[in-house]
Amino acid sequence: MATFLYRLGRFSFRRRRLVLMLWIAVLAAVGIGAAGVSSSTSDTFAIPGTQSQKALDLLEKEFPQASADGATARVVFEAPAGQKLTSAAHKAEVESLVGDLKSASQVANVVDPYTGGTVSKDGSVAYAQVTYEVAQADVTDAARADLEHVAEQGERAGLAVSMGGTAVNEESHQSAAELIGIVIAALVMVITFGSLVAAGLPLLTALFGVLAAICGITVATSFIDLSSSTSTLALMLGLAVAIDYALFIVSRYRGELKEGHDPEEAAGRALGTAGSAVVFAGLTVVIALAGLSVIGIKILSDIGLGAAFAVVVAVVIALTLLPAMLGFAGGRISAGKLKTRRMRAIEQGEREPMGVRWARFVLRNPVKVLGVSVAGLLLLAIPALSLQLGMPGDSTATPGSTQRIAYDTVTDGFGAGYNGPLTVVVDARGSDDPKAAAQDAVTLLDDLPDVASVSPVSFNETGDVALIRAVPGSSPTSEDTVGLVSDIRDRGAALHDDTGAELMVTGTTALNIDISGKLNDALIPYLCVVVGLALILLMLVFRSILVPLKAAAGFLLSVLATLGVVVAVFQWGWLADVFGVDQTGPIVSVLPIFMVGVVFGLAMDYQVFLVTRMREEYVHGAEPKEAVIAGFRHGARVVTAAAVIMISVFAGFLFSDTALIKSIGLGLAAAVFFDAFVVRMTIVPAVMALLGRRAWALPGRLDRILPNVDVEGEKLRHLLEEDTERTEGDGIPEPVHTGKG
Repeated sequence: MATFLYRLGRFSFRRRRLVLMLWIAVLAAVGIGAAGVSSSTSDTFAIPGTQSQKALDLLEKEFPQASADGATARVVFEAPAGQKLTSAAHKAEVESLVGDLKSASQVANVVDPYTGGTVSKDGSVAYAQVTYEVAQADVTDAARADLEHVAEQGERAGLAVSMGGTAVNEESHQSAAELIGIVIAALVMVITFGSLVAAGLPLLTALFGVLAAICGITVATSFIDLSSSTSTLALMLGLAVAIDYALFIVSRYRGELKEGHDPEEAAGRALGTAGSAVVFAGLTVVIALAGLSVIGIKILSDIGLGAAFAVVVAVVIALTLLPAMLGFAGGRISAGKLKTRRMRAIEQGEREPMGVRWARFVLRNPVKVLGVSVAGLLLLAIPALSLQLGMPGDSTATPGSTQRIAYDTVTDGFGAGYNGPLTVVVDARGSDDPKAAAQDAVTLLDDLPDVASVSPVSFNETGDVALIRAVPGSSPTSEDTVGLVSDIRDRGAALHDDTGAELMVTGTTALNIDISGKLNDALIPYLCVVVGLALILLMLVFRSILVPLKAAAGFLLSVLATLGVVVAVFQWGWLADVFGVDQTGPIVSVLPIFMVGVVFGLAMDYQVFLVTRMREEYVHGAEPKEAVIAGFRHGARVVTAAAVIMISVFAGFLFSDTALIKSIGLGLAAAVFFDAFVVRMTIVPAVMALLGRRAWALPGRLDRILPNVDVEGEKLRHLLEEDTERTEGDGIPEPVHTGKG
């Protein structure tokens, strides 16, 4: 692989104009395609094999008029202060608006608040429940415009009108404050390289790649329904890894130039060494992200595949467009007028880098450093023991949005449970007396203490499947409601034994509970798969058993500490004001599994770029501790810069107005901090010092079985040395390339 990348680097450098034009053509094509498509995104959560999904499928068959899997909207009316909606004037206005809702586009059914019993006791609040003929993803702009028109009419009549439900999507808007991450990344690279040219190339190519990836995802939305968070998370991860990958290659390129190689040769060698590590690091991220699709939950598949696509684009950009841009930059990339006196002293060997001094400190005190680091991460992980998972809904919508206003108004007027009624289905096709079985189900629900109300029974045409609405006494995301759903299902088993009828609970609240439970159950198996993959891949790279085990253990510590931080902020409310968290609650269910996949990939990035240089030095005869110091001398500065850049990019998403994006931003920023600075820069050298030569031990039989992937480009180095000796022996001078465009 290293030899191929070496040739690719030289080709891209030499044919830079062709490579640049090809990439411009690709960007123009996907840009035009993205501008001309009508995208479709949604946040629908569904999971096959659960009781709630089984009940929905039955309702769709037996109650087609109910449009069980259709989008829903709740239009909430509130009378002016001191007035009631039961007065003749307000009642006539509300009924007129309900009539408009019934004739609105794609509407299947509307429950009138006066006939459906959805007027509050004091008469100040009422709501109409709207069901659509189509799923959330298929609700048209015209249908949403009809909803907004009804709200505007109600406002003109003096009523306060708000809307919630799946048909009223809250769009995720990216704040301009997220650009802070890019600005910080640029400053970090200027400080790292002391050159505007060297700092600008990684940022330029990263923005180019992210733009191409986002346009590609936008084009894909015209063919398939994707989650509305797909593009945002692809932007977040794609930008971070693209800058990092370019940073590593540019740093190696400058090092090759410093060793006296001409620019084209330096580009080839940089790609053959650092480029090989980029391919491996990118592969680990892609595998971990794409693996999310096997869990069987659509939003995870969308997020994982979208982010994986962005990472693939970032890797390809780093291996093709970046060396082409190095060709245009030529020798200017090493001319740093912004270097400080300290940087010049380090380059001239007059002063040791900070990374080397830190490595020497850790190597002198390995036990103490290891103990403090592990204890600190475990302490931060304690809040993760109380992790609660939930799904986003109107309760987590942005304060002041129509969804949040509707949720709060219903809570004040009726109770929190009315925001998430349970749909109870009684499948009595195997019962001798379906009506008696349905009535027994109503009695069962009435006897439960956390049920606020139970609706009359509705039967299908054949009279053997019943539909009952039960309103919990607690909010849809509360632990009490989770317990209620579990209690109903447990008692349903006794109902089945007595009557032969099967009782099932579904609806948005039950679906969310089932999804959260499924994700919670899948977390440990997925974590085991990812860790197992890490062990195999790292054994291939480092040809060692203990180094992969150490890397996997450090990864687990990073994940646990990060989950602890997320729980402390978003669930417990610690430092909520600092991070802009408006409301605490359960952690978004997709976050832990998604974060495990992403953090695994990012952890392998730092592991590869830092430890491969240690192995290279050890193979060349350095003592274990000296190999660690050499690894820090060549890699610590770049790894530190890469980590600061990633943290800045991820932290920028804390300014998002969407709870999912905000929590992922904090989680990934914390994970990168822990993994880069605590695990890779502190725990790794401490453990390497304690292990000594045993760290690089590999049983002979396993050594023969495992293929040598040559991530550090050792085979390429020997090949180039042989070519140089052969060329010099023939008396043929090597061509010198200026690198000028």
